[in-house]
Amino acid sequence: MAGQVTVTAGTGERARPALRVAVVGGGPGGLYAAALLKRLDPARSVTLWERNAPDDTFGFGVVLSDETLGGIEQADPAVHRALQDEFVRWDDIDIVHRGTTLTSGGHGFAALGRRRLLEILHERCRALGVRIRFRTEAPSPAELAATHDLVVAADGVHSATRQAFAEVFAPRITTHRCRYIWLSAPFAFDAFRFEIAETEHGVMQLHGYPYGPEASTVIVEMREEVWHAAGLDRCDERESAARCARMFAGALGGRPLTGNNSTWTAFRTVVNDRWSHGNTVLIGDAAHTAHFSIGSGTKLAVEDALALAAAIEEQPDLPTALAAYESERRPVVASTQRAAAASLEWFEQLPLYLGQPARQFAFNLLTRSRRVTHGNLRLRDSAFTDTVEREFGCRDGTPPMFTPLRLRGLELRNRVVVSPMDMYSAHDGVPGDFHLVHLGARALGGAGLVMTEMVCVSPGGRITPGCTGLYTGEQAAAWSRVTSFVHEQSPGTAIGIQLGHSGRKGSTRLMWDGMDEPLADDNWPLSAASPLPYRPGVSGTPTELDGAGLAAVREEFTEAAGRAARAGFDLLELHCAHGYLLSGFLSPLTNLRTDGYGGSLSGRLRFPLEVFDAVRAVWPDDRPMSVRISAADWAPGGTTPDDAVGIARAFAAHGADAIDVSTGQVVPGEKPAYGRSYQTPYADRIRNELGVPVIAVGAISSWDDVNSLLLAGRTDLCALARPHLYDPHWTLHAAAEQGYEGPAAPWPLPYRAGSRAPRTGRTDAPRPRLSLGPARNPLA
Repeated sequence: MAGQVTVTAGTGERARPALRVAVVGGGPGGLYAAALLKRLDPARSVTLWERNAPDDTFGFGVVLSDETLGGIEQADPAVHRALQDEFVRWDDIDIVHRGTTLTSGGHGFAALGRRRLLEILHERCRALGVRIRFRTEAPSPAELAATHDLVVAADGVHSATRQAFAEVFAPRITTHRCRYIWLSAPFAFDAFRFEIAETEHGVMQLHGYPYGPEASTVIVEMREEVWHAAGLDRCDERESAARCARMFAGALGGRPLTGNNSTWTAFRTVVNDRWSHGNTVLIGDAAHTAHFSIGSGTKLAVEDALALAAAIEEQPDLPTALAAYESERRPVVASTQRAAAASLEWFEQLPLYLGQPARQFAFNLLTRSRRVTHGNLRLRDSAFTDTVEREFGCRDGTPPMFTPLRLRGLELRNRVVVSPMDMYSAHDGVPGDFHLVHLGARALGGAGLVMTEMVCVSPGGRITPGCTGLYTGEQAAAWSRVTSFVHEQSPGTAIGIQLGHSGRKGSTRLMWDGMDEPLADDNWPLSAASPLPYRPGVSGTPTELDGAGLAAVREEFTEAAGRAARAGFDLLELHCAHGYLLSGFLSPLTNLRTDGYGGSLSGRLRFPLEVFDAVRAVWPDDRPMSVRISAADWAPGGTTPDDAVGIARAFAAHGADAIDVSTGQVVPGEKPAYGRSYQTPYADRIRNELGVPVIAVGAISSWDDVNSLLLAGRTDLCALARPHLYDPHWTLHAAAEQGYEGPAAPWPLPYRAGSRAPRTGRTDAPRPRLSLGPARNPLA
């Protein structure tokens, strides 16, 4: 890691002019950056400005990971030794849910008082010759940049430096919907403690952990509206502490809480497009923030300091060093911020989960950031995980993903879905040998449900000339060949069909010839909710469907559904996502109608629900139907999470058995927040708010993720696309890697010999008889 600085300070290994360094901000990041930069070259002039007094601090305890401590040990053993003498360590997390305390062990935390951490860093800076100017405002950022070779801005979430150069750093600051306050308790919790208070005003939560033999940090957090309803917005520090102590008297054993310049705050996520400008560089909260619920603020700041010092030491000049620092840290910070955002959102939506069984609730909380998973939680505390699995319904030795699920008359033997993936390989809408092999291979691969690509209900409803259809008898016969193969050769695997109409996104080239590019010739007319081209100036302009057009499309869906039933499909999914025709009615960005099929959400839902009802009427009653929706457009003015819940509620009320929750692809200017399982929170909310089964999609790539999401109650099924392109036998391999050999993932008889990974490399080499250490080895 970059923090493993090996250059010996003061040896003169590289003759470079000594830098004149200014550090703004005397928090842990700024102090540690000053100390490292001075230690690595004592000739440097390093001055740190801190507007507060030496013993002023905000917050109480600081948690550091073993990874961060390892970097500190390599870079500055003196600081590491001092920290080691101060840490309070513990392994357990206690979660109190409606009077039941559940404990999970094996987590490993280390914390110390923030004041003591600052004292250690003050002492180290003084010993190294860093000039610290307490109670002194730093000169302006422009003046510092003009009078120093390097300016390190560690001036926090409200960074004046960042603001001064905002046009370059391009900060994006998001204020979130909970209020929280940092307080201290005069005793040490014996575990990291989460406790929920369900009050007349709403839900409040306590986060507590020890940081000294007789001291704990206590953070009390609640939604903004709860904070107002409880009158805490009108309380000063003392009254806030007293009221919080009363609310959580059981957790505190009746002890008081105290503040230290403590105020109720709304967390702000800070993201910057750039972290450096000329000779000025941002570190810590000035550059980025991560919600306190994953305990990474000080950790990130210290690691920034390590990486910055190492980059300056390793690179030939300052511009290259600052670029290297940012290049190294950005991916780490982005990953941490994604985890922090997931954790923050979980606590914002905490009321959704309170009805879960206590152990599932605890598992859900522990895995909320997606950094702790089913797999590593099992390693930490297998007894706890075993209990959660049993309550979920897992038989002994059965991972969560291999528990069955019933939808109407269809029982899925496991929770894995091969997600719909357009193959663009049909001729005149007829699926051929490619589709038989493609879908048949994935059915043999063990998934509980294999979905077709979007099957178009009319020639004009195709996306490309290579899309499959179900509007002729020839197409229906070809699909019957596929379903027969799946049912005969992979008994127990269900196959589902996704019916859709391209709308304004039709008449385009095959994906590999230019995705969303119009055909060069032989185009067909487009129709949509409103006459808006998908890509203005590039895509064709669709015709707004009138009454006759709406009726015709509805009939096309109905006829295709009847053919699908006769072709032997087990499940039908109505495609109302990704900007295709029915999705175009749902999004306010693509539906500008002023008749009864536009305007409010209920108006925009009207035609998709009419199609759903028509399809449901001809689809066999014992076979389930799902609906795929785009729960977010990732664009201003588009579908909101509240809209998504409303859309899901409407389809569920009309008889949908599951909601397949995707996002995006509705408008070309979207800006998705990509990341692991990034679409899952939308499915999670719909499931836990409405109680309707959901299918989660979006960058779910590992069986550990699948187990984690299911066991936490965030989804009922997991749909995976690219992993099944990489490995058609993904589900069978997941079973083998977990040692599962039960009925939910049977290997086809011809493949059974391959149910164990083949050995690699030699296994017949003779074992070494002696092991010689360096001192005895004559060749050493």
